Amino acid sequence: MKRSQIKRRPLADTVLASLEPEEKAYRELDGLGLYLRVKPNGSKSWELRYKRPNGKWSWKGLGGFPTVSGKAARRTAEDLRRQLSDGIDIANMSEQGDLPTFRASAESWYQRKLDVGRSEGTTSQMRRYLDGDILPRIGDTPLANITRADCTAVQRGIEARGAHNIAEKVRSWVNQIFSEAIAEGLCELNPASELRHIAAKAPDTVHYPHLLEVELPAFLVAMSASRSRPITQAAVWMALRTASRPGMVRFAEWPEISFEDGLWVLNADKMKMRRDHVVPLSTQTLDSLKEVRLQTGRQRLVFPGQGPKNPVLSENTINQAIAGVGYKGKLVGHGARHTASTLLREHGWNKDLVEAQLAHKEGGIAGVYNQAQYIERRRRMMQWYSDYLDALRLGINEEQTLLLANKVEN
Repeated sequence: MKRSQIKRRPLADTVLASLEPEEKAYRELDGLGLYLRVKPNGSKSWELRYKRPNGKWSWKGLGGFPTVSGKAARRTAEDLRRQLSDGIDIANMSEQGDLPTFRASAESWYQRKLDVGRSEGTTSQMRRYLDGDILPRIGDTPLANITRADCTAVQRGIEARGAHNIAEKVRSWVNQIFSEAIAEGLCELNPASELRHIAAKAPDTVHYPHLLEVELPAFLVAMSASRSRPITQAAVWMALRTASRPGMVRFAEWPEISFEDGLWVLNADKMKMRRDHVVPLSTQTLDSLKEVRLQTGRQRLVFPGQGPKNPVLSENTINQAIAGVGYKGKLVGHGARHTASTLLREHGWNKDLVEAQLAHKEGGIAGVYNQAQYIERRRRMMQWYSDYLDALRLGINEEQTLLLANKVEN
């Protein structure tokens, strides 16, 4: 449901569940300063707009929807407004009175990340681990009462799952939250400051599972016979043919796709390297997207998920589709980038073209200039790549395949 169709407030539960995301995050008034915030990825949360005792307006997060229902959010907002009328600053309140909690500082830190325009993927990851690992352990504890042992428990809980990379990120985030709290005069010490010295050693890096060229024909045939739903199959093929990160494909939007120019243009705020990226699309990819457009063309996302709780293809959907055709542990969506990089280089394509296609960072002005300069050459390269994948899939004889492989223009 579009917000222009809302007819009454407070917002009914059916409205809350069906409100559609837009290109940018927006807030929809429920009543009396209570808003539902809807992000581009479809996640929803409650926020209260209020004036602090110092006269400045602020926002206070009240939790995500549907975990926090409309009724619960209104009840909490009413309690907070009552405290505001008594002159209490609710910005950092805890259940233990007016002691500032870690949760309040964490929400303030998270809001700053949203306000400065951190990428949707990054803020989604922050939100996920705030809610899943950090806040359940120390969220409601006053900042001054949190010990080094409490912070150690957060880190070790994540390491116990083998998620060492996430543990490192969480450690950095908790440090930032305490540093900001200290700067605001909410606490004096940072009990997370030395966690790096007791962090468990991460295992040696294991590359994403990927296929070599000799393994591709059987996989491509199997993928063509996949029983995954058509939208999922199209997402897999787009990741394969463009060598794009699976997250880029999952969050692709129709306004980014130009069928006339054969380009997919992504803004910097969606990219890992924080700069605009242009992906040339082969005729095979464009044909596939035209089929998808018949199903999802009226929506913002090219590859939506299923149901209001899953507005975008889940993080594992592409990998599950690959596993479903017998390649579990042999290939994942991200590994297809490794496969493409290797195959393109082995067939003589220029390293700079390959790196630009993979959106790997090139420093300085050259990085910006070359992104534009390489478009037409990358267009030829990626059309060749799609054609070559088709040749492998169709079992074109070795001589013909080699002729195709040698049609390289650098």
